[in-house]
Amino acid sequence: MTTLTVLGVLAGAALAGCGGVSPAPAPTPGASTPGASTPAAPEKPPTMAPGPAGRTPVFERRPTGGGAAGRPVEKVVALTFDADMTADQGPRAASGERFDNPELVALLRRLKVPSTVFMTGRWAEEYPAQAKAIGTDPMFEIANHSYSHYAFSSPCYGLPVVGRAAMAREVERAFSAFRKAGARNVVPYFRFPGGCYDDTALRALAPANVTAVQWDVVSGDAFATDADAVAEQVLDGVRPGSLVVMHCTRSAAPATEAAVRRIVPELRERGYRFVKVSELMEDRPRGVLRK
Repeated sequence: MTTLTVLGVLAGAALAGCGGVSPAPAPTPGASTPGASTPAAPEKPPTMAPGPAGRTPVFERRPTGGGAAGRPVEKVVALTFDADMTADQGPRAASGERFDNPELVALLRRLKVPSTVFMTGRWAEEYPAQAKAIGTDPMFEIANHSYSHYAFSSPCYGLPVVGRAAMAREVERAFSAFRKAGARNVVPYFRFPGGCYDDTALRALAPANVTAVQWDVVSGDAFATDADAVAEQVLDGVRPGSLVVMHCTRSAAPATEAAVRRIVPELRERGYRFVKVSELMEDRPRGVLRK
């Protein structure tokens, strides 16, 4: 494992957030366009069936077998961005530290890269206008990264730990923050802070009716300053159906925007299409739980 990989994995728990510049008014989902009939309401995003024995299911990547028998494996990849501001980082934000990266989100818009943003409730409270801009733009979907970005199992890179009884409330509190900010493109997916979970956490979250989403490609962008090294790590790791974890914060992932500038065109040259997690899930077997 390279130094960059280690940094990416270890820092994933401590990173803070993703931001979206407040753009010109984003198209309202479901709104009609000139010359077109009014579209039907969007379908509910795919979610996995409950896991065995009442545990929350965990999704990591689309199975390599693809869809129907005899159909070629589709070269799709999901880029995901964690907006993981923690509950106790308010003083740092007040002193001027930026836990957003609107330039990165603007780049994703310009490149037309559908993406899933795993947002903490605390981040949505700090940047409500940006949460709304992301959450009303059809290019993006917002998923749940807990309210506080505290750990759901221990040890987890030194993060404070959420008690079992509070775990489901952490998820609902984050969803409430998204609703308060005005985000509408919110999907029933959850990413454990730091990627840390155990059987207790999976059982505790079952009542929240979410699918836990992990990843199979670590970008290594956490605290990285070499954008080419981040890009190489992603490009080397992506396979059809991959799910990439990245971050979008000016203070803790300064190389991500430059890395994305290289990653996107190179993957498109290889024939890849970018999708949100909800689309990546469409062909997965239901009820599959990764242990």
